[in-house]
Amino acid sequence: MFNRILIANRGEIALRIIRACKEMGIQTVCVFSEADRGAHYLDLADEAVCIGPAAARDSYLDISRIMSVAEIADVDAIHPGYGFLAENSHFATVCREHQVVFIGPRPEAIDLMGNKAKARELALQAEVPVVPGSKGLVENERHAIEVANRIGYPVMIKASAGGGGRGMRVAHNQAALISGFHQARSEAEAAFRDGSVYIEKFVVNPRHVEIQVIADTHGNIVHLGERDCSLQRRHQKIVEEAPSPKVDEALRERMGAAACRLAREGGYANAGTVEFIMDPEGNFFFMEMNARIQVEHPVTEMVTGIDLIKQQIRVAAGEPLPFSQEDVRITGHSIECRINAEDPETFRPMPGRITDFYAPGGLNVRWDSHVYAGYRIPPNYDSMVGKLIVHGRDRAEAIRIMQRALEEMVVGGEGVRTIISLHRDLLNNSRVQTGDVHTGFVEQFLSGRE
Repeated sequence: MFNRILIANRGEIALRIIRACKEMGIQTVCVFSEADRGAHYLDLADEAVCIGPAAARDSYLDISRIMSVAEIADVDAIHPGYGFLAENSHFATVCREHQVVFIGPRPEAIDLMGNKAKARELALQAEVPVVPGSKGLVENERHAIEVANRIGYPVMIKASAGGGGRGMRVAHNQAALISGFHQARSEAEAAFRDGSVYIEKFVVNPRHVEIQVIADTHGNIVHLGERDCSLQRRHQKIVEEAPSPKVDEALRERMGAAACRLAREGGYANAGTVEFIMDPEGNFFFMEMNARIQVEHPVTEMVTGIDLIKQQIRVAAGEPLPFSQEDVRITGHSIECRINAEDPETFRPMPGRITDFYAPGGLNVRWDSHVYAGYRIPPNYDSMVGKLIVHGRDRAEAIRIMQRALEEMVVGGEGVRTIISLHRDLLNNSRVQTGDVHTGFVEQFLSGRE
């Protein structure tokens, strides 16, 4: 097992990793930027080192600075968390070259899963259902039109690299296809320095259901059930839950087996998430695989009792998984609400100093966050300030616990507003309560159509 781990991240996920390491008897070294200087979570690490100014490119994305700290601090491994360098294969390669273990998949697997077109080809090899679409990349307008005519409109143009909703366009006719093709390529080139795109059939009103997998280096691959992430805005998840209200045991077994086949085909080790879309008839199709820990991993932990961060560390240290597929049990229901420092009407980020703060508590309530009264939310990073997670005996009880917790929660201050009110409204909506939602539901809800 490792003696010292460097945490190449910040905020909530850095604190999450620190806590897991403390419980495992592992020392932690946390890097931070000038924007995060003085944050209380840094005091919980055994060592904290400033690596640069607020801009991420000069701190959290600067591989040379992070590796310099790793060498000086004499760490055994680096945990990248999520975001920043978590799915950067070059970073994973540099770690390997410096004999520092990267707590994540091999760089070859990151490259394979990070390219959506290649991942789609891998899914076909693993006999995992995929949405009808192009065979590989689409190079020009003529090719795009041929594909769309073959599979039928509407279609979605998708960037091969990256994610987060960038480089994606829906087209309902040829004119929109041509326009969207060039827009998606330009956006992808600007965001990911890779303008390649492919085309898939656009599934109307799908659910977003993802499978958590964990694999060791001894050939063992296990899935931990599904998470439903259908409540999202502009492809950004807002509410996640486990299990899905629309997945039964038989479907869970099929989706889980498909996710494990994909991971095995790709030579994957460590934690990963295979994302599917599911149509109203219950058919599921592969979207992509995220080669890292997910923001929403706590809901899986709550229903399985398995600490995913600890398992990541153990797998990276070469230990075999301590459980088999038969040992995994889904118990009760869990819901997570992402609390973002954003205007609930315009969704404009609202950084500032928190002066009013109260975190809810009680049985089966979990608050994963690094903020506190007096904390200043910097404008330089993601607007999420924390995750409110609850667990109930069933979905109805979990909703009631979350409603109560949201009523208790207070996060406010100098220029600070959050989307807590949006979460309250969503959890009070009858369609959310029955689970009758899809990935476009939040936009409809906000427009008053729901």
